[in-house]
Amino acid sequence: MDINGGKVIKKRIALFIDTDVSVENELERKKRSDEMVVLSEEMIKKDEPFSMDNNVLITSLITNSQNEILTIFNNLEEDLTWSFENLSRRETSYATHGYHRYPAKFIPQLARRCIEKYSKENEIVCDPFMGCGTTLVEALISGRKAVGVDINDVAWLITRAKTVPIEPEKLKKEINKILSDLSTVVKSKRNKIRTLAQINIEPEIPKNERIRYWFPHDNIREELGIILGRINKIGDRNIRNFCLCAFSQILKNCSVWLMKSVKPTRDLKKKPADPLQAFKRHVNYMLKGNEELFRIIPEHVKQNLDTYLIVERADARNLPCKSNSVSLIVTSPPYVTSYEYADLHQLTALWLGYAKNVAEFRENFIGSIYKRTSIHDGIKSEIAKKEIEELEKKSKREAEAVRDYFFEMQQCFEEMQRVLKPGGKACIVIGNTELRKVKILNAQVFVEIMQNLGFRVHNIIKRRIPSKILPSTRDSKTGRFAPNHKADRLAYAHEYILVMEKL
Repeated sequence: MDINGGKVIKKRIALFIDTDVSVENELERKKRSDEMVVLSEEMIKKDEPFSMDNNVLITSLITNSQNEILTIFNNLEEDLTWSFENLSRRETSYATHGYHRYPAKFIPQLARRCIEKYSKENEIVCDPFMGCGTTLVEALISGRKAVGVDINDVAWLITRAKTVPIEPEKLKKEINKILSDLSTVVKSKRNKIRTLAQINIEPEIPKNERIRYWFPHDNIREELGIILGRINKIGDRNIRNFCLCAFSQILKNCSVWLMKSVKPTRDLKKKPADPLQAFKRHVNYMLKGNEELFRIIPEHVKQNLDTYLIVERADARNLPCKSNSVSLIVTSPPYVTSYEYADLHQLTALWLGYAKNVAEFRENFIGSIYKRTSIHDGIKSEIAKKEIEELEKKSKREAEAVRDYFFEMQQCFEEMQRVLKPGGKACIVIGNTELRKVKILNAQVFVEIMQNLGFRVHNIIKRRIPSKILPSTRDSKTGRFAPNHKADRLAYAHEYILVMEKL
């Protein structure tokens, strides 16, 4: 251990003392601080690394100064128990978790651990940035009430499909009928013969030049249109969402999108997948996932799903929850460059009519560089202000986007503070990044803002990211995502789980 380790740990523990201590409690605070220092000295003698989980009571900082927060993060030890490196892809995509690819998707085991540690059965667990619904699925399986919102229509679709268990035999019967109809119509089109069966499916192909850009092959567009046309004839809303989710998942494979690229790059030499075969293969895979979810979700949750599940297309700053009603928030907010993720969903957005173009789709994302600067009265973080000031020297446009991002996140934290019960926890999973070689310390800024809004630190966990689905490399000159062969560093090697408690 470093010779200065004792001083470092003493300083770190001393930082975590309540701020709202009255004068008469000053002696108690000093006593508690002395006890923490003694504990740290014992750990040093035993050569044990200090971490936030070593039975040290964490409350809030003395002054909540930026230097104190930065010091704490600089000295955090990585907690290997939260990396889940031993899990296979099959284990992290069990039940409905493998329905659809999604950027920045955290693994279900992480959400489940937070849910079981910080909430009880029948309590409300909320995810204000639900993404593909990982937290909500885990909450339902754990017998909790799940509330989730997302501004992204694609996220809403995927989450609805993943969180609603459908009676397996009923679903299988309907899927077999759909596949049979599609097979008959597609084969007749390919062979240019008229089908004898009374099956009429009009292809539904959006009149959008971007569709032709990504799907230049006429037969691929037509067959995808036939699949979409048949799906939209399904009367049962839940089965229709199930099939639309499968349709969304196969679009990238059936397009000329370069498969190994997370950026929107065309590969005109690519041979797109056969739409009917891709759809058939994926819905059959999803059937198994639905069957597993139906089996493991508690019976009382299935029978009262309208009571246990709320999924809405909504802004995280306007949650469908009463004040002081939520026990736990588990969420992974968008990163400062969240508008880049809109690129990954553009195929679905175009086919299902969620947006006319990518620019329109991007505008709704928090901190988007493509929307007008919002008017606001300031960010409650000195760390954020310094980052923005530094970034302004490189790019005023991107500095404004970062300013908007942090202010909009601040509004989201205000809403979290409203809906949480006193003592309720918010588990925020976030990593840090860079823009134009300026470090954007999202986690540190979040802690500072949330403490100034009436939260205190309960725990901070530093975890390695072995399997999070994110573009993994960046260009140091711009800070943007880049293909592996053009990038010179990893985007996110670690992230943090900020466990913040409402006072």
